Amino acid sequence: MRLGNQGARSRANGSRAITRASTTECGGGTVVTEAGQGEGVPEERRRSHGRRAAPKRSWRDRRQHGEGDAEADAGPSGTPGEPAAPDSRSPDATMQLKVDDLRRAVEQLDRSGARPDETMQLKVDDLRKAVEEMDRSGARPDETMQLRVDDLRRSVNRQAQEAASAPAGPSTALGRLLAPLLAFLRPLTARVAVLLAPALAFLAPYARKVEPYARKLKPQYPRPGRTGWRRWMPSWRQWIGGFFGAIGLTGLFLVVAYAATDIPDNLNSYATQQDNVYFWSDGTPMARTGWVQRQAMPLKDIPEDVRWAVLAAENESFYTDPGISMKGIARALYRTVGEGDTEGGSTITQQYVKNVYLTQNQTVSRKFTEAMISLKLDNRMSKDQILEGYLNTSWFGRGTYGIQRASQAYYGKDVSKLNASQAAMLAGLLKGAGLYDPTLSAANHKRAVERWSWILDRMVKIGKLSPEERATYTKFPEPLKTNPLYDTGEQSDYLVELATQYAKKAGHISDKDFDLGGYQIYTTFDKKRETALTGAVAKARKAAVKQDPDAAKTAHYGASSVATDGRILAVYGGADHRKQGFNESNASTVPAGSAFQPFVYAAGLEYGIVKERDAPRELITPETLYDGNDGIAVSTPEGPYWDRSGRKVVSHNDGNASYGQISLATALARSVNTPFMQLGMDTGLDKVKRTAEAAGLLSSSMGPQVPALSLGSSTPSAIRMASGYATFAAGGEHTEPYSVRRITRNGAEVHLVKPAQRRAVSSEVAGQVQQALTQSFTIGHPGAASASATVSGKAGTDQDDTASWYVGTAKSVSTAVVVYRMDLTKSLEPLPLKGIGGTAANSAAYGIWSGALDPLG
Repeated sequence: MRLGNQGARSRANGSRAITRASTTECGGGTVVTEAGQGEGVPEERRRSHGRRAAPKRSWRDRRQHGEGDAEADAGPSGTPGEPAAPDSRSPDATMQLKVDDLRRAVEQLDRSGARPDETMQLKVDDLRKAVEEMDRSGARPDETMQLRVDDLRRSVNRQAQEAASAPAGPSTALGRLLAPLLAFLRPLTARVAVLLAPALAFLAPYARKVEPYARKLKPQYPRPGRTGWRRWMPSWRQWIGGFFGAIGLTGLFLVVAYAATDIPDNLNSYATQQDNVYFWSDGTPMARTGWVQRQAMPLKDIPEDVRWAVLAAENESFYTDPGISMKGIARALYRTVGEGDTEGGSTITQQYVKNVYLTQNQTVSRKFTEAMISLKLDNRMSKDQILEGYLNTSWFGRGTYGIQRASQAYYGKDVSKLNASQAAMLAGLLKGAGLYDPTLSAANHKRAVERWSWILDRMVKIGKLSPEERATYTKFPEPLKTNPLYDTGEQSDYLVELATQYAKKAGHISDKDFDLGGYQIYTTFDKKRETALTGAVAKARKAAVKQDPDAAKTAHYGASSVATDGRILAVYGGADHRKQGFNESNASTVPAGSAFQPFVYAAGLEYGIVKERDAPRELITPETLYDGNDGIAVSTPEGPYWDRSGRKVVSHNDGNASYGQISLATALARSVNTPFMQLGMDTGLDKVKRTAEAAGLLSSSMGPQVPALSLGSSTPSAIRMASGYATFAAGGEHTEPYSVRRITRNGAEVHLVKPAQRRAVSSEVAGQVQQALTQSFTIGHPGAASASATVSGKAGTDQDDTASWYVGTAKSVSTAVVVYRMDLTKSLEPLPLKGIGGTAANSAAYGIWSGALDPLG
């Protein structure tokens, strides 16, 4: 017992002692060895004996049962009572056996590829705790054990790394999808680990204290006790925790965003608009339009019916909502993000914020900023102030901003004089004037009526309009056809209208953006030519009034000058845009008559003719002869051409004159009809139409494909006729007519799609047509131009004497003039000219044409 106490004291002083002995029979004797060494025992016995060591009780337990003294006092030879030699390197024998068993288990798992079960995991945890305890106490195991512990650590670390890097089911689709992402994140994770190493080292002691508690919270994947895909699904507690965590983070984000968002001090450009400025071709100002028309009105001057018509249409809960609509925002986000489209859903407060503080871009960031500012604005301003600002900044179309200007533009009265029915029509425009202005198209009119009726019904539903008053509004309140604030009465109104239409189309500018203003439009209009053309028309009008005052009241004049490169240099659209809204130079109203003959002539020269069925096409020349007599029956390769009444179709010349066999060039110069009616049939009416369209005429203005097509049944505008003749003067190259050469917005260039030049007919055919037109001008007006001048032109009349044309080219500029009569108060049918068109030799159309081009030489 004394020696045992000494042994215990020697262990307390750090010396090593044998704490456990193994007794083995070998032959006839007994050998005592150190635990784990097996000295003196045969190899087979040591191997079998070391596989499983029975747990031994401590020396205190054995002493209590009378078993401990012998072992405690045993020396190296196993003799009782002999003290053990002290050895500081010897570990606890029980731990050594556990290490051996654990090492073998790990090696066996490595060979089998199996993952350690939970029992194994607990053993590894116990081992780690034991090693850490030894490190803290300063006790070191013997070298053999140290090597085994190091091997064990490496093995355990390797398995931990493999478990951490292993995908969730390597054969699953999720694993394959995440593999590239994990490969990308791996180097980034390494860099972050290097950067965080000092901080992690500082936090390590605290982490060890928290580790036992954190391990209890750590989710285990795959989850124990689950099979199949359920092993990888979070528990219901995790789902609930994630849900409430997401709500908390979202709420925190919104609070921070609300606090960080400020209401801008300055209004945006949508609230401070500018005019659009138009320039002549020489760069001097031509017109400054008041497209952006705004007049602020106090809310007290806006009738209650007007206010509630707008609220019923846009935001009936305006006075009770917090300034935003979560349902509307969600719908707008779904449309914007989910399907690539945009949709409204904003409250009036949000729309006002968008109008005066933000841009019109349909993006998620703009929508979010709009919502934050709206919440703050709703807390800072009264509802009436917001509504007043909204009504004075909203766009209603026709270049108007604000309810006051809209009332004047659509009904010619102040907003204070509007009734509920008219207010409902104007409120419908807030959804999009381009779709709900009833004067723009029949489809627009139908949409406007439906929305007008819906708004009135909504007013009844929310109690702001009595059913009795609603019953009185059964007829749609038709607005004015045009904006009375737009017209100035000058000829420049027509130029501005033409340039605006082209600028929007070629510059891809929406009506709403254009009406916001700030554009500088540089037109192709020549101020001198415009002045000359306007003066020539004014002179012809005076002559018509003097000749026949009654007929002159219904006389119309349209004219246009187009350069061979497509530039529109001058137009005459009418006497007063305020009284006549449509542009005469761009109107497709009356037939071209014999002025259409050059296109038939060009088609025949370009494609050739077919006289007999199944015969090949044969080329013709300007000298090819045709029958120029009056009353000639029109034939096809199959025989005579019969009309629907069963009669043969015949052609006639002006005055029923006959010319016998005549060349095509001479027939064109003298405006003989019968050869060209037959030439159109021989060439093919489809090819005649194709040639005319290629030269510049619109397909919508082309007449039906019957023999009368060659006599000019088509109804092109003056601009298009001038463009078609310009194609022949340009050697067969056609350029679409255009009126704007450049656009800027506040000094920044706006991309403009300029028309490209393309070939309509061969240069040889164009030269032959131009030569015949030159001869036509010389025959019709000898001495009108100098011999050195290159002037060509041709008159055009129809058989009913309802239109008089003159189209010709001088100095690379083609000009077309048309004179006709039409009583717009009764019908759109052309009336006989009754002499105001002049004579064939000196027509009113030719007088305007020559006056606009004076001097011709």
